[in-house]
Amino acid sequence: MSLYPVAGAKLYIGGALNDKNADFTAADFASQTWTEIDGWETMGAIGDTSKEIATELINRGRSIKQKGTRDAGSMENEFAIISGDPGQEAVLAAERTRSNFAFRIVFDDAPITTAKAATITIASPGVVTSTAHGYSDGDKVVFSTTGALPTGLAAGTTYYVVSSTANSFSVAATSGGSAIVTTGTQSGVHTVSKVASGSQRLFIALVMSAEEQGGGADTVQKLKAKFGINSNVVKIAAG
Repeated sequence: MSLYPVAGAKLYIGGALNDKNADFTAADFASQTWTEIDGWETMGAIGDTSKEIATELINRGRSIKQKGTRDAGSMENEFAIISGDPGQEAVLAAERTRSNFAFRIVFDDAPITTAKAATITIASPGVVTSTAHGYSDGDKVVFSTTGALPTGLAAGTTYYVVSSTANSFSVAATSGGSAIVTTGTQSGVHTVSKVASGSQRLFIALVMSAEEQGGGADTVQKLKAKFGINSNVVKIAAG
């Protein structure tokens, strides 16, 4: 198992998102438009802890502990101030409201992918054959070639797998979209690779504070922002 540093992680802010009486899932964040918050220097802690309920029992001479409500905590982040950064501006604006906002963390732990040999039919829709490719519908893939791909496909463009079987699949321009029709001619040797993504954390929070933090002469100007988390933290595995 590989170990990954915090370095390379990215933090994003979305739009206002109301809390609800059940745990959030990844689908609750699907419609968000994300803006990266640049200058992220220190990542605060996130994740549930349970309130301790202690009952002092005289006859037992012992304190009996129970778990109460769960709290995902307050995430305390520090940023190097970057004037005009849209993400930092969004944090400052969110602090002036009473609304919960969506947040996303993407870690730099995407798995390394291997290019696989592929053949592509000229058909409606085009079918990609790659033995034991291991892809599932919705996976993102890119093609490369030593020659030319069929009309309808372009090298280096991200496509989404549809109609996958053990050894073949088609691709669409959008997730869950219509399979692309291939036409024209092709040449060379083609390969296909999965576009891997890092693990993610999704949650809603109030921006409780957005303070400018001072320091000595040789200290960069900093923004200290505290996010009061008001939901479970949704975890999406890398892949």
